[in-house]
Amino acid sequence: MEFWYLTLPMNLFVKNISQLVTITAHGKRFRLGPEMQDLGIIQDAGVVCRDGKIAWVGPMASFVERLPEDMPELDAKGTVVLPGFVDSHTHMMFAGDRAEEFGMRAHGMSYQEIAEKGGGILNTIRHVRAASKKELKRSTAALLWGMMKHGTTTVEIKSGYGLDMDTEIRMLEAIHELGEEEMATVIPTFIGAHAVPPEFKHDPEGYVRLLLEKMIPYVGKKHLAVFCDVFCERGYFDVETSEKLLRAASEWGMRPKIHAEELSAFGGAELAGRIGAVSADHLERVTPAGISALRDAHVVAGLLPGVSFFLNHGYAPARALIDGGVPVAIASDFNPGSCMSYSMPLMMTIACTQMRMTPEEALTAATLNGAAALNLSATHGSIEVGKQADLLVAAIPDYRHLAYHFGVNPVRHTIKNGTLLEIP
Repeated sequence: MEFWYLTLPMNLFVKNISQLVTITAHGKRFRLGPEMQDLGIIQDAGVVCRDGKIAWVGPMASFVERLPEDMPELDAKGTVVLPGFVDSHTHMMFAGDRAEEFGMRAHGMSYQEIAEKGGGILNTIRHVRAASKKELKRSTAALLWGMMKHGTTTVEIKSGYGLDMDTEIRMLEAIHELGEEEMATVIPTFIGAHAVPPEFKHDPEGYVRLLLEKMIPYVGKKHLAVFCDVFCERGYFDVETSEKLLRAASEWGMRPKIHAEELSAFGGAELAGRIGAVSADHLERVTPAGISALRDAHVVAGLLPGVSFFLNHGYAPARALIDGGVPVAIASDFNPGSCMSYSMPLMMTIACTQMRMTPEEALTAATLNGAAALNLSATHGSIEVGKQADLLVAAIPDYRHLAYHFGVNPVRHTIKNGTLLEIP
């Protein structure tokens, strides 16, 4: 399968936009509480993209710029233009699939029963360990273009399906290379502490030593990851071990992230606050004390509505987090086991219908606050002069249709770095 991009890269005048949703940050890293409702909408607007950046934004009636005669133009009359989506949490580099397990769950089998039959994460680990770097890159590149077709222009990709030195490094090298070769902005995250691999089943402390003594130093020395993540949960990595791993990764230049409170109130949110994590993700079981810790440390809460929907378990308390002053992002958590979807509009629908978020909050969470969860909100996530010219053009009459008209792809055009993409 081949993909391409064309149409006069880097410079573009998007004109006659019926509804422009800017989500301006006004110099802030993220939006909180009531601020998430203000989308900065401009009717009958235009955007000038120069050298991959946004050079002008405003109503067409006030447009006075003199553009070069050969500046390409896109007439966006009858459409809504928004910032490209930022998917701040994915495990989208994998091999094989788990469709058979999906059928098992539909027939009533539990996760533990499936795991005992060799399913679950161990299934994906076997396939990834057997895959070459070229194979991993090819399959993930195809997924990246599918995401961009649905309006996602920036994505985080985690390792964590190798859980041995060679495969984790192979995954991170592949992710890093995709970031250099593909149009999407790709942010690599190391999550060697995703689970204890089968060969260390009876020696989990030995695996922690491997992470501390070899894997984290190598990843840090080679600058293969921007972030380090840990699955802090009962039966996986306890709070003390998680803190030790994240502090070690910080010493090697990786910023901390954490999978927290997905299955139980375990103290991961408090740990995220204590170590100044960039984001704490999942949070389905977060407590009031955890919410306070996230708020006080300005940790972004990365909510993953697709996982709760797909696994049919409880949702994160979005209202309590937003009303409690925590910056909230939503992401897909696209992965083969618990959310086989990368559609950010679908994530917005679930957030609105099941988590009591408003369409405005969901859109802010999928753009600016998602960028904040990757430390990118100074350059991504909103339509402002000087930021990356990452836009999506949606064939809808109003931004609320993104979440309202679900199960379809509303994106007519994706613009990345001022380049109008042609995606088959």
